[in-house]
Amino acid sequence: MTYTGWILLTASLVGLSCGMIGVFLILRRMAMMADAISHTVLLGIVTAFLITRELSGIHMLIGAIIAGLLTAVLVQWFHSRGVQQDASIGVVFTTLFAIGVILIATQVGNAHLDTKHALMGEITFVPWEKISVPWLGEIPEATFILAVVLLVVVLVIAAFYKEWKITSFDPALAASIGIPVVLMHYVFMSLVSVTTVAAFDAVGAIMVVAMLITPAASAYLWTDRLSVMLVLSGAFGVLSAITGYYVAVWLDTSISGSMAFATGVVFLLSFLLSPKHGMISRYLRPYTVSDL
Repeated sequence: MTYTGWILLTASLVGLSCGMIGVFLILRRMAMMADAISHTVLLGIVTAFLITRELSGIHMLIGAIIAGLLTAVLVQWFHSRGVQQDASIGVVFTTLFAIGVILIATQVGNAHLDTKHALMGEITFVPWEKISVPWLGEIPEATFILAVVLLVVVLVIAAFYKEWKITSFDPALAASIGIPVVLMHYVFMSLVSVTTVAAFDAVGAIMVVAMLITPAASAYLWTDRLSVMLVLSGAFGVLSAITGYYVAVWLDTSISGSMAFATGVVFLLSFLLSPKHGMISRYLRPYTVSDL
């Protein structure tokens, strides 16, 4: 595969996995948790590095998962003590992220780990860092990891599809019929953390946030069916990745930034053109009693 092909494949895998996870974030009204976790995993990554002094390995993933779960637990704890959820997210997110930044600035030293790299990523370097995989040969490490994460996301969503659906739309009903709502919540937060850290090094936090929220928000405008929304959100993520890459090449600018911008363009078009919730269709549709 060509250099451009690896970049597009890696970005598309990010769009697919983040797009599907983002659907449940939107339905659970937890969109800002994506922003929080995509930043607080930095603390987990830095802590894992400080313990092992190695920049790659399973310990990075474990550290990020722990940081993501810590974020979810603290937000839920503050919210249960009477603090509004958005305020809880803001306090936990900024505090844990700030600790991560301070540790990078004071403890990491000359290691290739910095806040600019964490926020923006560098997807152009992805094709150069390869590993040998049986039957596949030499492929970029980030692409392989993202493919595994996408497979895990698809399998977990498929295996517990009914449970995710009920707990997303009606947690009280789910609890009343015996579904472990709290356990499902933290399993979901683990999926968000794993997906985030898998994309973190390649594309940075900004694109992760954009891919987790915007494609799902766009899909929400086009359909009321969860299965269709999952497919549309993943498709919008891939479309944004591919379009953003060619825009970045055309303008000679940041690839991750252009891909994030492309998700915004997709949302704007959805907001205007979707047949049921679009501004244009609402303007053209005759007023009914429900519109008053």
